[in-house]
Amino acid sequence: MGRKSKKIRVGKAYIGGDAPISVQSMTNTDTTDVDVTVKQINELEKIGCEIIRVSAPTIESAKALKEIKKNINLPLVADIHFDYRIALEAAKYVDKLRINPGNIGSQDKIKQVVSAAKEHGIPIRVGVNLGSLEKDLFEKYGYSAEAMVESALRHVKILEDLDFYDTVVSLKASDVPRMAEAYRLFAKKTVYPLHLGVTEAGSKFPGTIKNSIGIGVLLSEGIGDTIRVSLSDDPKEEVKVGKRILRALGLRKDGVEVTSCPTCARTNIDVIKISEEIEEKTEGIKKPIHVAIMGCAVNGPGESKKADVGVVGGIGDDNLLYKDGKIVGKVKNEEVVDRLMKEIGELGK
Repeated sequence: MGRKSKKIRVGKAYIGGDAPISVQSMTNTDTTDVDVTVKQINELEKIGCEIIRVSAPTIESAKALKEIKKNINLPLVADIHFDYRIALEAAKYVDKLRINPGNIGSQDKIKQVVSAAKEHGIPIRVGVNLGSLEKDLFEKYGYSAEAMVESALRHVKILEDLDFYDTVVSLKASDVPRMAEAYRLFAKKTVYPLHLGVTEAGSKFPGTIKNSIGIGVLLSEGIGDTIRVSLSDDPKEEVKVGKRILRALGLRKDGVEVTSCPTCARTNIDVIKISEEIEEKTEGIKKPIHVAIMGCAVNGPGESKKADVGVVGGIGDDNLLYKDGKIVGKVKNEEVVDRLMKEIGELGK
């Protein structure tokens, strides 16, 4: 049984409680360039992003959030550090603030930010990163999960003392074991919803592995309410990985799921190329559709019978096409992608 967490509203979405685990990402555009930022957000929405975060390092970027919000559908989160005035401006337009109360400044400044969040009815995410721990905690614990948890509890208490409880918490590290342990420890101590992520995870390939392990392990233990895959890459890649993590764990069923073999000397079709093409061309499909792309008759028929539509490499140019568990015809090598897309299109109606 999963951890019971508090349910918090973020615009039209919810985090925690009985809400489905949502996939988040963050823009990498100049926030003051409204058109470019809006374009990126809307493209991310098309492939399944459900909450978007935007950095607001200046007052100008905070003011730009007003126009950005008008032109997007996704719940909008403002990421703010150090300057409370930026948070006060951003709170007028966004659906959530991501701050660390401890680095906002004096108690009066924190109180003003919390008052603004209350006035506009928006939650706050407290984000703790292993690489930016408070000096006293680092001296006491070093780089450790215990230090991250104490830091998070410290920030949360600041908000609680101001009678604010609409809080989401993250405890991110680039070190997967310490990240996972921090979330486990914190999960035992509170009911606040948890935003999972492995920060500074690196480029696409190593970052995907780190995030899949860190996020996947915790979700399999029932810990976590929303996720953001951190990659040094196009934010679209973060969304793709996030959706696939949830699908792999059976937590989400939406979208096209491709089952394909690793290929060997028996392979009779270009499984790798076909799989990549199908995955790319079906990114925006929301309906759950299972596609099997198999190279030969060893495991191919069994996997294709389980899928909604599938292809099994045959001898020469005679590849078998499956639909709803049955062979419905043959398809030539050069026609495989087009035929699969035709079948997927009909299933997606």
